[in-house]
Amino acid sequence: MAINVDTVYKTVLLILNKEQRGYMTPDEFNKMGQQVQLEIFEKYFEDLNQLIRSPQTESDYADRVTYLEEKISEFETTNSSQAVSNGSAVLANLHRLNTVAYNGIELQSLGKKEYYNIIRSPLTKPTETYPAYTQEGSTLKILPTSITSVETTFLTTPVPPVWGFTVDNNLQIFIYSSGSASTNFGLHSSEQTEVILRILAYAGIIIRDPQVVQIAQAKVQQQNINEKS
Repeated sequence: MAINVDTVYKTVLLILNKEQRGYMTPDEFNKMGQQVQLEIFEKYFEDLNQLIRSPQTESDYADRVTYLEEKISEFETTNSSQAVSNGSAVLANLHRLNTVAYNGIELQSLGKKEYYNIIRSPLTKPTETYPAYTQEGSTLKILPTSITSVETTFLTTPVPPVWGFTVDNNLQIFIYSSGSASTNFGLHSSEQTEVILRILAYAGIIIRDPQVVQIAQAKVQQQNINEKS
């Protein structure tokens, strides 16, 4: 479940007001939100690598690994029919590639040098029975070029959160626009408090007690309920 961008922004504004630390515009919030989301996302992999390298003696080791993998899984994508044109397939919003397969056969992954050496030799050239690929950024170079689609599994980079709005010129206020104008945080729902704490830190406010954020979130949720009733 995604983290509601409106709840996060309103909670940040509530705490800023309580601390008498000024105001954060929607544009400022959107920029900070994007930065914070990427920081938390990248930390998943750092924490997972650190866990894997550490001694597996702690009783909660498996639970911690599973929990991190659950958070990362929010960004897993499977495309059973990724289009390939002239031996090239472009993966949108790619962060990390997992697997590439064709007709149930996993393609051999080649380094760039190995790939270009192979295509020059008719003896070692990949076939549809023994296909291969190399990765160049978000583009997969696939051999043989007769392949027109593959199945891919990969992790996507988080889509930037957006608090969309319109402006009421009479009242001089920003009005939240839900739907396609806004984009929620893509992180695991358990990260909501951490997202708010990090945005506040960028605004110069260090909150050492997460309960302060949780109380503010509860107030925002109640306000939203009152507005709808």
